[in-house]
Amino acid sequence: MKRFHYFVACLVTVCMWSSLHRPTIAGEFNSVLDIGDPAPPWTDLPTTDGKTTSLKSLQDAKLIVVVFTCNSCPYATDVEERLIELTNKYADSSVVVVAINVNTIEEDAMPAMQAKAKSKSFPFIYAFDETQQIARDYGAKYTPEFFVLDQQRRVAYMGSLDDSPNGQNVTQRHVQKAIDGLLAGQEIAVTETVPIGCRIRMERQRRSRKK
Repeated sequence: MKRFHYFVACLVTVCMWSSLHRPTIAGEFNSVLDIGDPAPPWTDLPTTDGKTTSLKSLQDAKLIVVVFTCNSCPYATDVEERLIELTNKYADSSVVVVAINVNTIEEDAMPAMQAKAKSKSFPFIYAFDETQQIARDYGAKYTPEFFVLDQQRRVAYMGSLDDSPNGQNVTQRHVQKAIDGLLAGQEIAVTETVPIGCRIRMERQRRSRKK
């Protein structure tokens, strides 16, 4: 009986130690990535200018801002002007903005993306991933949802652009502060915020049966 009680005590201790020392595998508001994680790469995604983009092709950029967005979401539409301003603001600082759309409805298809990019004169890269895999890799669930990648291509910030979903009365420019901090070699005070927007229209993935 003493051995049994000793075994139970040891088991409880091990379980408690494991729960306290279990490594963090995701962020506070992201179920896939955490701050400091390597940025998942993308390869040969078609863009609205008839070219393709990949993470590797942007190796000369100091920083990269990845934003998951689309045409159909009103939150994404509301952020467009601010996204244009952000891109232009840091154009001379080797900061590249890459907008990625993974929705597969007609309103978000490439022809519609090209029309939107032309009408708004988007200065940033606007890419499409019909497989939706890049959104899964980043744990992105909303449009718009932002990720700032540092020069080592690690996630330095993720969440919302600022503290105003509709762009009215902005008081905290989260992405801009992250960029400024990284460019100045300073620590970023706020590294993660709650993304607010429309749910990405993710297609269900069929599970293959085990043979």
